Amino acid sequence: MYLPLGLTGSAVLTVTDADTATAVGSGDVPVLATPRVLALAEAATVDAIRSSLPSELTTVGVRVELAHRLPTPVGAVATATAVLEKVDGRALRFSVTVREGEQLIADGIVERAAVDRSRFLARLEGTR
Repeated sequence: MYLPLGLTGSAVLTVTDADTATAVGSGDVPVLATPRVLALAEAATVDAIRSSLPSELTTVGVRVELAHRLPTPVGAVATATAVLEKVDGRALRFSVTVREGEQLIADGIVERAAVDRSRFLARLEGTR
């Protein structure tokens, strides 16, 4: 599998009450929850390779290192950007940033693994 380094993707979220730490159970303040920041970052990684990944493959998250640096209020727009930095066989490494305007909300690394979609789903059937 060949994927060129530097592929970039993004994902945007307007923060709602449902995205807050209070709502998702990760805290008790009405600001963007860290789990939602992570989901936004992962969505950007998926977007980065969406058009370049062979159709029989998908990716799954395997490791995350994320620093959530600033609170983000309801109504704010958070934008995640992911850049493919390394490909090692099936392992993909992305640098990610999440911003509200010019302010850095979070940054880190997301690692994903490319898997054959059919085989991956077939393995699930054997576990049920």
